[in-house]
Order: sequence, then C-alpha cells, then structure tokens
Amino acid sequence: MKTKEICPEHEEPEIENPEASRMKRAAAKHLIERYYHQLTEGCGNESCSNSWCASSVGFSRMDNNEAAVKALELYKVNAKLCDPHPSKKGTASAYQESSAHSNSACSNKKMNHKDIHSVRDNFKDVNYLTEEKVYEILDTCGEKEDYSPLIRVIGRVFSSAEGLVQSFRRSKPHTKEELKSLQGKDEDKDEDEKEAAASSTTAMEEDSPTSSSSSRLGECLLGENDIQKLAPDEVSVDIEAVRRVYERLLSNDKIEAAFLNALVYLSPNVECDLTYHNVYSRDPNYLNLFVIVMENSNLHSPEYLEIALPQFCKAMSKLPLAAQAKLARLWSHYSAEQIRRMVETFQQLITYKVISNEFNSRNLVNDDDAVVAATKCLKIVYYANVLGGDLDMEHNEEEDEEPIPESSDLTLQELLGEERRNKKGPRVDPLETELGIRTSDCRRPLVPFEEFVNEPLNEVLEMDKDYTFFKVETENKFSFMTCPFILNAVTKNLGLYYDNRIRMYSERRITVLYSLVQGQQLNPYLRLKVRRDHIIDDALVRLEMIAMENPADLKKQLYVEFEGEQGVDEGGVSKEFFQLVVEEIFNPDIGMFTYDEHTKLFWFNPSSFENEGQYTLIGIVLGLAIYNNCILDVHFPMVVYRKLMGKKGTFRDLADANPVLYQSLKELLEYEGSVEEDMMITFQISHTDLFGNALMYDLRENGDKIPVTNENRKEFVAQYSEYILNKSVEKQFKAFRRGFHMVTNESPLKYLFRPEEIELLICGSRNLDFLALEETTEYDGGYNRDSRIIKEFWETLHSFGEEQKRLFLQFTTGTDRAPVGGLGKLKMIIAKNGPDTDRLPTSHTCFNVLLLPEYSSKEKLRERLLKAITYAKGFGML
Repeated sequence: MKTKEICPEHEEPEIENPEASRMKRAAAKHLIERYYHQLTEGCGNESCSNSWCASSVGFSRMDNNEAAVKALELYKVNAKLCDPHPSKKGTASAYQESSAHSNSACSNKKMNHKDIHSVRDNFKDVNYLTEEKVYEILDTCGEKEDYSPLIRVIGRVFSSAEGLVQSFRRSKPHTKEELKSLQGKDEDKDEDEKEAAASSTTAMEEDSPTSSSSSRLGECLLGENDIQKLAPDEVSVDIEAVRRVYERLLSNDKIEAAFLNALVYLSPNVECDLTYHNVYSRDPNYLNLFVIVMENSNLHSPEYLEIALPQFCKAMSKLPLAAQAKLARLWSHYSAEQIRRMVETFQQLITYKVISNEFNSRNLVNDDDAVVAATKCLKIVYYANVLGGDLDMEHNEEEDEEPIPESSDLTLQELLGEERRNKKGPRVDPLETELGIRTSDCRRPLVPFEEFVNEPLNEVLEMDKDYTFFKVETENKFSFMTCPFILNAVTKNLGLYYDNRIRMYSERRITVLYSLVQGQQLNPYLRLKVRRDHIIDDALVRLEMIAMENPADLKKQLYVEFEGEQGVDEGGVSKEFFQLVVEEIFNPDIGMFTYDEHTKLFWFNPSSFENEGQYTLIGIVLGLAIYNNCILDVHFPMVVYRKLMGKKGTFRDLADANPVLYQSLKELLEYEGSVEEDMMITFQISHTDLFGNALMYDLRENGDKIPVTNENRKEFVAQYSEYILNKSVEKQFKAFRRGFHMVTNESPLKYLFRPEEIELLICGSRNLDFLALEETTEYDGGYNRDSRIIKEFWETLHSFGEEQKRLFLQFTTGTDRAPVGGLGKLKMIIAKNGPDTDRLPTSHTCFNVLLLPEYSSKEKLRERLLKAITYAKGFGML
C-alpha cells in the first residue's frame, strides 16, 4: 500500500503567493474527499489492512455525516490513505484522483512528459461533457476494459454545478443569416482547442474541476450571451443528446453508481448556491443542471431514495419562481410518458418517506423536509402537465359587474381586530400567476390529475394542523393545501369543512361582540323560519333580505325551523330543508329549468318567466349546501360547474349538456360533401320556448341570408354552442352564479377543487360501494352485526340491481348519491322497529336512520323492503 504524505509546512516559502496558497487549499480539499470516500466505499482491495478503509475486514460502517467528520480528523493527523486497487469495481468513488495529481498540486511542480500523457489517457482535463466526448471516453474505456477514467470524469462533472451547467450545450440553429458567423465561431473553437492542448500542463495543475471549463467551452454552443435569445420554454441543453448519453451509460452498473455518488455531492452545494448566492439571476443557464439530472431515468430506483433524491429535491425546491416557471414551460413539451416518469419519481420518494416514518399529531409529515421538497418539485411537474395538455384559455366568463357587497359590520370588525380575510380575493398559487394559467383552463392534461394524488400522504396528514399552516402562511411551516393536486377529494373536503366551521364561529363571535357594543340582541345563526307549503317563497324572501342587508350572515351556521313543528335543528332539519327546496325549484312545472329525459340532466330555461331572484336563491342554496356540508339531489351537466369556476361553455361541453345537438354539429363538421348545397342551413337558428313556440335567432347579423359553407362551418358551430350554453341563459346564470358566490366568495373552494370535484361536493358520488357501507353501518335498538335479520338484510341488499340500490339509498338518506369519499363515509344506522309485522320499513332521512322491523323470514324482508323503496315517494314517507 502506498501512503500519501502532505508536504511539511516548513518547506513552504514564508510568504506564499496567492496561486500557491490556492493550490495548497485545493490539495487539502482533494485529500479530505479521498479520505471520505475511503471511509464510505473503500479502496477495492479485499485484503486491505488499513483500519480506516471500508475495504478492510474489521471496518465498522458509518453514515455519511460520521464519515465526513472522520475524514477531516484523518486529514489533520496525516493518516494512511489507500490508492484505488486495480480490481476496484465501477461502484468505486467517482471522485478519487491519482496520487500523482495531489502531489503535483501540493508541491506545485511541473509534470514530465510521461505524466502528462498518463493524465491525458485518464481524461483529467475534461471538466464538462458533450455527447461526442462521452462516446470517445466510453470507447477508450471499452478498449482497455477499464471504466475507471469514465467514472472519474462523470464524478468530476456531475458533482460540479459549474461543470454540469456547461455540459451538453446544444448548437445554435444553423439559419442562413448565421452561417457566416457560425463558420467563424468554428474556427475560434479550433483555436481554443489548440490553446487548451498547448496549456495542458497548467490545466492539470488547477485544483477546481471547472476552473477553466468556461474559457475552453466551444463558442459554437449556446453560451451566456445567448440566454436572452432563448424562448421562455427553451434551455441551452441538448436534451436529446442527454437522453442518448443516459441510455448508453445507465445500462452499465459500474457507471450508474458514479451518477448516484455525484448527485449526493452536488445537491448540497446547489442548495447553498440557490439559497444564499442568488445564482440563477446571475446565470439563467444554471437551470441546465436540473434539466440534465431529471433526465436520469433511474432517479426513482431504491438507491436514490435514501439520500441522493431527497437532497436533490431540497435543492430544486429552492429555485426562484421564474426558474420554476421556465422548467414547467420546458417540461410541458415532454410526452405523457416522460411526465409520468417524473411524477412517479417524486411520488415514490414521498411514499417511501411516509411509509418508513411514523407520522402523527406530534410528528407531523409537514415537518419532513424530503416530503415537503418532493411535493414542491411535483408542483412544477403538475403545471407542466397542465400546460402541455389540451388548453382553453380564451373562453372565460366575465366577472360580476357589481361586486358582492361587504358586510355592514366591517367598521366594527376593524375596531375589534377582525378584518375580513382574503379581501383581495381568493388565494391564487404564485406559480399559476407566473405561468398565466389556471387548472380549470386545462380540458385534458397529459397525465390524469388522479396520478398526482398520493394516498399514503393523505392517510397520515393531520388536516386540522395543515389547515392552520395554510391560513397563517408562515415560512417555516408548509401546508399541503398549497399543493391541492396531491390531496384527494376527502382530504380537501375536510380542509374546506374546517374553513367553513371556523368562519361560522368567527361570525358567531363577531355577532356576540356586536351585540355587546350595540346593546341589541342579534342572532348568531342564519335562522330561516319557513312554511312547508310555501317553502320557496319564504326562503326567497328571507335570503334576499339577508343578501341585501348583510351578506356576511350567509356565512353563519344554518338553522332551519319549520313553522308549526317542534324540533331542534342539529343538521337533520337543514338537510330536509335542502331536499324540499331542490325538489320544488327543479319541478318542471315551475319552469325555471328544463329537463332532458335522455341525459336525466337539468338546464337553465332561457324562456323562464321567473325573476332573477329565484336563480340567485338556487345559487345561494348550492353554496349553503357546500358550506353546511350537505349533499343535494341536483343534476346539472359538468359545464355548469366549469362556468361557476370561470370558464364559458364551448362546443365540447355540448357532449353531455345536449348530446343530440352535439352529434348533429359534429356530423356537420365531418361532412365531406358540400354543406351549402346539401344541407341548406344558414346562420339563423330556431329553438322552442316553454310553450313550444318556435323562436328565431341570428348568430350573425342578417344570419338568415348567410349560408353555412364548408369554409365557415367551424364558426357556425362555435357560435351555435356559444348561444346555447352562454348567451341564451346569460341572465339566468349570472344571477345563479352571484348567489353561489355570496356564500363561497371568501372560501378556498376555487383554489382547492376542480369542476368535477365541485360537482362531487354538491351532489356526491354516483359510484356506490355497498360493501363499504356495510362495514361502517351502526346498529341500535337491540340489533348488532351478528343478528339474523341484519345478516339477511345485507344479503338481500347486495342481491339488488343497481337501480334498486339507488332507490334504497334515496329512501334512507334522501339522495341516491354517496358523499365525498364514498358510502364508507356515510354514517347509517339500522334500528329495530318492533317484532315481526306487516308494516313496511321506515326511515329518518335527516339522520340516515333505517327503522327495520324484525321480519320472520328473508323472503318477507325482501318483499317489504322492495315495496317501501319503490313506492315511498308520494306517500309522505320521505
């Protein structure tokens, strides 16, 4: 074994010149690195006798932190240092240098010709990489069957931010205008290469692997001066070249370990650069580093999950907003498979960390740096997924002309220190603002949104704590509600529930304080007293009065009282109120909405005689249902929820709103003959009003005189869809939306939920899992899970068809939909209602209670239950 000796201090001149001092520090740095890798990886000699080498027999393994501390101690005492053994495999350190290199740096002596030739063979002068250089080194190593030079080069370049930033630069586009200048730059490149070869001895004495890389970089590549010429979604990396290089190298296990080791060394330095040195603003090419590393298709492999990937995610999460936006724009051009690979990389890290730790209320997942950093990185991929999807950024609903009035208590709230939250409007993600898009702009993402949800994370997330961090917005506490894409609908609904409840308590407290100051008794609840037979009129008058006088009262907890009836509203009376209002307001006889027998959906009646207040009421009712955590039996097409989120209806929305019309217009667009001659249609359309009268409407001025042709048929279809979904119901929908926003304008609803999730909140899920319902059902009155009648009941229910199951759910809960999260979240109770009898089962829909007599046989149970659920409506059983 050869040992490394450090030059004695007395041999140094009394006054060192700056260059010699720098050389000395560089030598020390190299030696400490070698000690570190000797402690963590060893020299590769199985018979090594060095007690401070990982290859020795009796060596006790230590973690990275311990190894780093010990390496410094060994350097101070000039401990024995092994040279790499010839049998050292590809897993050897990517950073080990030959002893000759360190000695030359220490003594500051020039190498002889033989030393220079040896170093050239080991590519010691390569401080950045190109695709050609990688293949050259790979071929040389293949001939000698020794990959250690390539491993050292990869370690040197991929562990250095400067080296990696300069690597794999793409050439400028060879346009005609640039051909002349390009030829000149090629000549400059040749001169640079000759100059670099002539000064190779000096270059090999340099300690930093990238100290001269920028000066020797070929000027035909995109450099710092060209960064301004790049588009917002471009970088100076030749991404295809990087992919080809990874494909060649990652198939070799020996070489793969070098990438892993380099990433461990690189990431903390990058994190420091971004946190303290503002490096991206000085050199936007710094982003190349992240692009290159993320192309490594093995990032999600187990070897990376422990140290390398968490550290890299922490570094990446420190990128400034502009850099994150540029990455998102760049990745938006990637294929769905490439986006999915990056999603899986970050998801795997999050899942690994969640499963390998025991998170609870005292050990919050919000405090795990790796999970938080990976989630922040996943956000960049999420917006790339949105940007790369099918976008519709043009058809946006206009904002309400009149702002929703503030509460008249505003001055008092300021006096009491209770200013309105979010007065500037709902929260918007900064990256969303930087990119100028919204999630609702995306019709179809590259990768389904569901793949961004991490279920293990949702299971351990303490939502009450996370909501607190979300509202307080402190820098040292991360809230996963700021990344709602990773949360499932159940978790987000819980966050919304906390927001609604806290808002209710706040309104209640403000009312009490107001009462003390004013000396008046005010109601801390939103109290509605209605008559069953005049429920719409009573509710409309009361809610309109509240909306005009003090809309903040709509944020109070709802308390409903039916005139002439005893009962305290613990949620059940409110639920019944919603059911009755919805049933009445969607009654086709009233004429507010039209009903499509084919789709079973309602749509706004453009010819309705009802005033706008009625539509405002149904908007308020929908908002109150969300606010008070109630499910409504309403059936709107998805376009209604998209419009509530600020997007206009387009031709594609007709597919579920009016499928017959959609199919007709689609056939018109696909027609191969002459549209004008064969179809003879114009830009004037007709539709029927409430009484069946035909009404004409010109899509363009003098539309009856403008024929639809093959050239203008797209315009015809677009304007037809615009009229049906937007213009014809503009007055009705604006009133409806205004009522909805009266309740939800300060809520994080838009921030957390997508349109399809809004529908889920209001209407519940149509996917019914009755096995989950069986698992969570409770029993009362003498029944239990093992009772004969209960076993027969579940056997009977599971044997029902889909429609019969929905009827049962409607009979028991008042809606045929499951709550957010499925039937397992429904708290149903089956209570005993006496011995065997001919009476039918009954239910309390307010509390999801089924009253079931103890029938004598399974056949009788089935017959009685089917009759009850089939003929319940109209007999007052609901």
